[in-house]
This record gives sequence, C-alpha cells and structure tokens, in this order.
Amino acid sequence: MPVLTRLIPSPVVVDIRPGALDDLGCVLADERISQSGRLAIAVSGGSGARLRERIAPSLPGADWYQVGGGTIDDAVRLASGIKGGHYDAVVGLGGGKIIDCAKFAAARVGLPLVAVATNLAHDGLCSPVATLDNDAGRGSYGVPNPIAVVIDLNVIREAPVRFVRSGIGDAISNISAVADWELAHSVNGEKIDGLAAAMARQAGEAVLRHPGGVGDDGFLQVLAEALVLTGIAMSVSGDSRPSSGACHEINHAFDLLHPKRAAAHGEQCGLGAAFAMYLRGAHEESAAMAEVLRRHGLPVLPEEIGFTPDEFVRVVEFAPETRPGRFTILEHLDLKTEQIKDVYADYVKAIGS
Repeated sequence: MPVLTRLIPSPVVVDIRPGALDDLGCVLADERISQSGRLAIAVSGGSGARLRERIAPSLPGADWYQVGGGTIDDAVRLASGIKGGHYDAVVGLGGGKIIDCAKFAAARVGLPLVAVATNLAHDGLCSPVATLDNDAGRGSYGVPNPIAVVIDLNVIREAPVRFVRSGIGDAISNISAVADWELAHSVNGEKIDGLAAAMARQAGEAVLRHPGGVGDDGFLQVLAEALVLTGIAMSVSGDSRPSSGACHEINHAFDLLHPKRAAAHGEQCGLGAAFAMYLRGAHEESAAMAEVLRRHGLPVLPEEIGFTPDEFVRVVEFAPETRPGRFTILEHLDLKTEQIKDVYADYVKAIGS
C-alpha cells in the first residue's frame, strides 16, 4: 500500500481573536493539554508580568517563572527550574525572546509548549526553531512545534505598533524567500517542498494584498494567521527555506556588521525582500512591495533606518556569508561592489522617494 498522505506537525489549537487570553484555561483543559491545570508559565518582566495579574486567577495550578532575556543560558535555567515539577505543559507568555526560551526549555524537559504571543514581531511564534543568543552571537536550535498558539488581538493592540510593522515585513518577505527557493531548485536542483512553498507564499501574499492597516482587527487577524502558517510551513519543509532567502541574509548581515545599530528584524527583512525582488528582475513586484511597506510605515531604503547607501552596499556584499550553503539571488548573481552600487541606484529610481 503506497503512502498516500503525510502527517504535518501543527498545533492542535490555534486561537486568534479578541479576548482569546481570557479563555486560556478553558482552551487548555478542553483540548486535553492540561487537564490537571499544572502548568509552568514563562514570562518576561514586562508585558508577561502585567498579564500575569490578569490571568493568574484562572490558572490556579500554574507556577510562574520570570525569564531574564533571550539567551541560551536563560533557556537552560528555565529548563532546570521546571524539571521535576510534574507539569502537563510549558506556556511561553510574551514576545519572541520569551517564547523561544520556553520552546527550548520545553523541548529539553520533554513537555509540550503553548505559545501565547503578546506581539506579532516575527514568524517564530509557531516555528520549529528557537533563536537564542549565545557566546558566539546567535544560534538556531531545533525544537518541536508548539502544541497550541493563542493570540489575543486586544493584547496585540496594546503592544507598540513597531512590533506589528516588524511582523508585516517578515511575512511579506516570504514572497522573496520562496522565489529564492524556486531559483535554487531550477539552477541547482535543490529539492523544493511544494506544500511548504505554497503555504509561505500565500501567507505573504495575504498580508501584501490586504487593504487594512495596523489598527484593524481584520488586518491583525490576517497577519497573525500568516505568521502561524509560515511557522507551520517551516515545520513541513524541515528548515527555514520557506521564509528565509536573500531577504534574511541581508537582515543577518545588518545584525552582524552593525550589531548596535541594527533595526527590527522585520524592518530589515522587508527592505531586503524589496531589494532582492528588484535584483531578480521582478521590478513591478518590487515596486508593489515597496509601496505596501511604505503604507504600513516600514522602510524601503537603508537611509530610513540610519544607514548610508555605501553601508547598504557592504551589507548586500557580505550577506551571502551569513548563510553558507544557502543559494539565493545574491549567490546566483555574485555581484561585486560596483555592480551592487549600480543596481542600488536603479532600485532607488524605480521605487521613488
């Protein structure tokens, strides 16, 4: 009997709506994630700590763990703290750093992870990867997908708007990332997972083409769903290929070359995606992407995040070194400094000021 289907690792609960946080205890119990109510909840000292006062009465069996930051040491300390606590699950309540620490800790002690996001800054909230700072800079660690994802749109609205904008840039960059994946397939024969590519691309297109803005529940719903779908797409493919191409290489180059000046992850990815689309000759698509990024208050030129054109040229030149073995439009064209300068000048003229 041939295998006619495949199992796709995905959350058993995805609850995205206004007021979702108020029903967290009921959702976890009803879905049999934690019938006993024994939960280890990781929070930050910021948004998570404030929400603790609000939801603690509905979770009487929970123990709360404050996480200091987003380092591997923080995650190991969290795992040590919850080990032996006889919990049903670990809950990461907060932004990306807290959720990534909780992902790593949950995997280390063999418990399921519930991701309760307080902002939509990037697509890591439902991905099978924990990104943590370490002595060498920053590392990506494979972990299981969250068993549940809860996103309260009322809470998202309370977060600084820059987090939503960052998520927009990260989601839209999927379009460029998938184009890079398809390029690697056509040029080098790299295997491409059609389902993962379709999920990631459609997630990016949904955000790109939605007419709403950062203050609309309808738009926030689409953005949150897009980020969740992108995480699942990465799980389907087994790596970050569906959402990480030249756009993320450029982002990583900003971080490595200018660690104290780098902008938000999604801001750099969105800018990188618009430029990468121009590099591959998709000039109309690049202009449309730049227009939407601008409409949401995101940068499309390096000067808008404090970098000179020459610094950006160096970032693009260095970008391929950030992901050895990954083939994108940057590796394909292999442009030298003067060539990048010329293309960047054309890009600026094409998208306008």
